[in-house]
Amino acid sequence: MFQHTRSPSITAAQVVNISRTDRWRIYHRLQELRIPAWCPEDGSLWVEVDDAIAAFLVRSTVQQFAASRSELLGWLERCWTESV
Repeated sequence: MFQHTRSPSITAAQVVNISRTDRWRIYHRLQELRIPAWCPEDGSLWVEVDDAIAAFLVRSTVQQFAASRSELLGWLERCWTESV
């Protein structure tokens, strides 16, 4: 399990319940995006968000795993409607 050695300075936190399997998939995707993330031994996922782009990428990544199919379809339809 990845051990994060420094103590993050948290100014805001958002808690989302996701399965442990999805948590690891999200963690690995965030690593690919070069967004600092770590999984303490308690099984949680911590992510360091420094700017709006990182926040958007984290939200998008979590949404892929946490949202239901109908929620994702509704989101996609709204995107298409607003961009036209």
